[in-house]
Amino acid sequence: MTADNAVERRKDRLARLKELAQERVDFRFKGLPPQAGGLTVAELAERRLNLFTDGFTTPVLALSAERLEHNLALMETYATRHGLAFAPHGKTSMAPQLFRRQIEHGAWGITLAVPHQVRVAREFGTDRIFLANELVDAAALRWLAAELDADEEFRFICYVDSVRGVELMDAALREAGASRAVDVVVELGAGEGARTGARTEAECAAVADAVAAASTLRLVGVAGYEGEVPEADGERVRAWLRRLVALAGGFDADGRFAGLDEIVVSAGGSAWFDAVADVFAEVPELSSPVLKLLRSGAYVSHDDGHYRHLTPFNRVPEEGALHPAFRLWAQIVSHPAPGQAFTNAGKRDAAYDLDLPEAQVVRDARTGEIRDAAGVSVTGLSDQHGWLRLDAGVELQVGDWLGMGLSHPCTSFDKWQLIPVVEADGTVVDYVRTFF
Repeated sequence: MTADNAVERRKDRLARLKELAQERVDFRFKGLPPQAGGLTVAELAERRLNLFTDGFTTPVLALSAERLEHNLALMETYATRHGLAFAPHGKTSMAPQLFRRQIEHGAWGITLAVPHQVRVAREFGTDRIFLANELVDAAALRWLAAELDADEEFRFICYVDSVRGVELMDAALREAGASRAVDVVVELGAGEGARTGARTEAECAAVADAVAAASTLRLVGVAGYEGEVPEADGERVRAWLRRLVALAGGFDADGRFAGLDEIVVSAGGSAWFDAVADVFAEVPELSSPVLKLLRSGAYVSHDDGHYRHLTPFNRVPEEGALHPAFRLWAQIVSHPAPGQAFTNAGKRDAAYDLDLPEAQVVRDARTGEIRDAAGVSVTGLSDQHGWLRLDAGVELQVGDWLGMGLSHPCTSFDKWQLIPVVEADGTVVDYVRTFF
């Protein structure tokens, strides 16, 4: 493909983001006003409907406009302050609009986990992708080879953690006639019983040797995921991160990174990025500049459960605080007995893999008044019902709306195809499209 064609192709893909606003609203998108059917997303957004009074149906997931912007800006500032490049994990939202906003807020690129996610990001113009996973699927590698050959500006990096994996990649890429080598980083496992990654430095060296022997691959660094360190605490996580940094230094001393413009050292989930910042600040001078790549993803919406407790900002409050941006609104549809009520939101609507939703506020169906949900607890979820326990004296009526905080962003986004972005007064100003 010529340079001119590649430029036009890139422009077309970025234009796809704008085309999302021209998608017609219909039955596919739960929670939206029935009367919105037939409007484009842009037309619906221009109407600036109110989430509570303009026909949205429950359950409906809302993303706070103000908190979303706060989180994007906070992590941009954090990465800059600590000299980190940032490739937030896109598996969290699988929302190209949010990918673009993350890049506009200084992200180097987007991290992803599987080939389908890479295809989504590429379809909407993402030029730098870090695949935090091994890639040995021949069909996906053929697609990747064609994608790299068609666009010299496309930067792609993925894990390798075994000689066998390197051999499979090399065979598939040679069969595809790849003209550009695929950049890879050797993944150091976080310990025995952890997830993927070569377990020892010797195994890492063997994988690096296999990469060096494969003309279709180029070794550009090392990486891993500190969140898998067994019995993780600050000391154990930092010890593993220092192993990762030492691995990069050893590879460099052996000449494995000769000829590179930069050496990649990457880690960083959403629970220990303070440790990553601390240890990556200790990376010694290597033969080429080091791209210290952080990959935390849950920050974009944060949450009211798992990450509220785990976020590193609890340990470094002087650095700021993320704000939970999701609220799931459901309606009380049954109050069959004292102390017991049911909403119309269940497992199909709310994340439940880590923690149950948290009852936060009640919107009175008669007055529209919003009050604290003290004394209301979510005790379980059926497919389409939420089980509530009410303390003695708590008033809750059929028809009231219950606003709930959610735990685990990754399994909140994936239940909603089109998510209203809502200002504090209830005005819906945008809609985020997801692709799971």
